[in-house]
Amino acid sequence: MNYTHPVYRPPFEANSLLLQVTAGCSHNKCAFCSMYKNVPFHVEQIEQIEKDLAEARLLYPRVRRVFLVSGDPFVLKADQLSRIAEKVKNHLPEVETIAMYGSIVNIASKSDEELKALRSLNINDLNIGLESGLPSVVKDLRKGFTIEQDKMQIQRLTAAGFDFSLNIIIGAAGSTLWKANALASAKIVNELKPHLIFVASLHLEEDCELAIRLQQGLFIENTLRENIEEEIMFLENLELDRTRFFAVHPSNAIPVDGFLPEDKGKLLNILKNGRDSIEVKWLNARNTSLVNGGEGTILLNSKR
Repeated sequence: MNYTHPVYRPPFEANSLLLQVTAGCSHNKCAFCSMYKNVPFHVEQIEQIEKDLAEARLLYPRVRRVFLVSGDPFVLKADQLSRIAEKVKNHLPEVETIAMYGSIVNIASKSDEELKALRSLNINDLNIGLESGLPSVVKDLRKGFTIEQDKMQIQRLTAAGFDFSLNIIIGAAGSTLWKANALASAKIVNELKPHLIFVASLHLEEDCELAIRLQQGLFIENTLRENIEEEIMFLENLELDRTRFFAVHPSNAIPVDGFLPEDKGKLLNILKNGRDSIEVKWLNARNTSLVNGGEGTILLNSKR
């Protein structure tokens, strides 16, 4: 199988076949991200994709789910994605879902008819980085879209029959706005009704734009206590049905995973009990978001 490293996929795609159709990220400007900073974006040749599918058929007797990599494969034109889906069907006819990362800009580039046609080819379960419900935060994170654009495009995606997951970053608004961030994020998630919410705490590589702002004193990060309280407030204000709350990223001090609404009380109890079990000196500490060494790494691994 051909891969351009680094290769990323959501934790919940651990059992999916990873098929490279692009390398890098077409946007590659998010202020908190350096995942593909040194990877030029390019589109994989269809011949290589077909070769990888043939190899996968030899390796695996049965594949139910394929996850296309890398950063935002939904950037491909509808006819390119359709051709890839047909190749998947030819080589792995038992595949039920072809999932991938996608962005609001990717969705906007496709017509309603194209979205419905792609859904009919088993393309589904887009993982979308919303990150925050606060317009100012989305702008500061350089996501490349507005909250109103997000709502419009997600509504189009839903109308075409897609399931999707939304990424939310606890701490994305910083220490002065964590309460507003929790409430605004819950409000928009309630409106959009994803089938899964992927919750992570802010974690920064040292060379990304937001990390530089942090080091310059232009961004004040949450304390560990504020991160946990923000997640609790976010969860308390969610009013969803048949949605998975998936918060087991390594950046999360207290991992929780369950379904809403039935597990809401249990998840809140885990978060509150976990918060109460952490020493005050850790709860009140900052400098937790930088992941390359230093105090942050210690804090993220000493949550009990």
